[in-house]
Amino acid sequence: MSKILIKNGTIVTMNKEREIFKGDLLIEGNLIKEVARKIEIEEAIIIDAEGKVVIPGLIQTHIHLTQTLYRGQADDLELLDWLKERVWPLEGSHTAESNYISAKLGIAELIKGGTTSIIDMETVSHTEAAFEAIIESGIRAISGKCMMDYGSGLPASLMEKTEDSIDESIKLLKKWHGKGNGRLQYAFTPRFVVSCSEALLIKVRDLAIEYDVMIHTHASENRGEIELVQQDRGMRNINYLHHLGLTGEKLVLAHCIWLDDEEMKILADTGTKIAHCPNSNLKLASGIAKIPELLKMGANVSLAADGAPCNNNLDIFQEMRSAALIQKARLLSPTVMPAHQVFEMATLGGAKAMRMENQLGSLEKGKLADVVIMDLNKLHIGPNYEADIISQLVYSASASDVETTIVDGKILMVNRELQTLNEKEIMTEANRILQQQIILSGIKK
Repeated sequence: MSKILIKNGTIVTMNKEREIFKGDLLIEGNLIKEVARKIEIEEAIIIDAEGKVVIPGLIQTHIHLTQTLYRGQADDLELLDWLKERVWPLEGSHTAESNYISAKLGIAELIKGGTTSIIDMETVSHTEAAFEAIIESGIRAISGKCMMDYGSGLPASLMEKTEDSIDESIKLLKKWHGKGNGRLQYAFTPRFVVSCSEALLIKVRDLAIEYDVMIHTHASENRGEIELVQQDRGMRNINYLHHLGLTGEKLVLAHCIWLDDEEMKILADTGTKIAHCPNSNLKLASGIAKIPELLKMGANVSLAADGAPCNNNLDIFQEMRSAALIQKARLLSPTVMPAHQVFEMATLGGAKAMRMENQLGSLEKGKLADVVIMDLNKLHIGPNYEADIISQLVYSASASDVETTIVDGKILMVNRELQTLNEKEIMTEANRILQQQIILSGIKK
């Protein structure tokens, strides 16, 4: 069994005591074997982390790998126009080849930025191509085929029959759930209420219970979206999902910006998971979610970048910084959303959203070996003398400060060099394929 010994690093454990100390971390197989101030072992791969910071792998709970290829192709639009005019036509033009390279492009960026686990939503077709990229790259993911069987303004390539959408989702689940030593888990991913029939949503609810898997969708991102749901279903978004029995610990809802008091209470009381995407929400002018209020009510909130066309990057360090700053400005209080609370959202909060809090989110014996090593000895971070490391990570660090990324005990990047993906090849292929996709989609700038 392979062993990796990380020596002499400053270890940010995120254990119950939130210990931070200089020491060693031993990985055996895909598990953390020991975390201590000094570990002696004869045969192991040695990584010298002297002067570096060792943190738990970061977790993003709302990503669209399928959209990474379309970064920069849908800027300066509000949500519904962004979808109908740009993103849906582009997604509808995907081939297996284009979805595969889109996923690889996104995963490469995530690994280089210290994100080790994601909750992902693919597009309607060619989901297996993205799953292949996930398995090959070594990242950890909960992902699923986007489900869309209702609504107007959709390209024909995205509109499904209800039974076909369900049958394809079950087929994918049976084939891929648990692959890659358990790194890939399947989730049912209806896009949002606007593009899903009630019959589809009810079936998804029942299937998630039957197969004990998660549901990942969008909710209450935009005021126009809520108005459409209210007109069509007769109630507000969260109320409607709760009425159908979808709320609960298996449900991950991206955004949750426009909530009333009753909806906030529903999410907190049912244990529904909220994926907060601050920069996407700012860029699309969707609004600012009431995250401090939700956290005070006991809601589980985690962080994510969303898709590349609405962000336009997948850097969780930018999300952490924005998550803190926008609430301070909104509430005119520098003490809301402190750095330690935000970092917890990116680690333990993400682990809980994935229903893997006993396996991820902290550096402790017996947990899965998802580990990131960072170099904080940089001009934009220093000086380091008596600095609060968590504050440095949230307010000053960036994806480029990540030096080594380990997932499931496997080194995916070392010294900024990807080990399972060819960065140059991905970039070349992405540019070649994007040119074809724009022609196929028929969109005009």
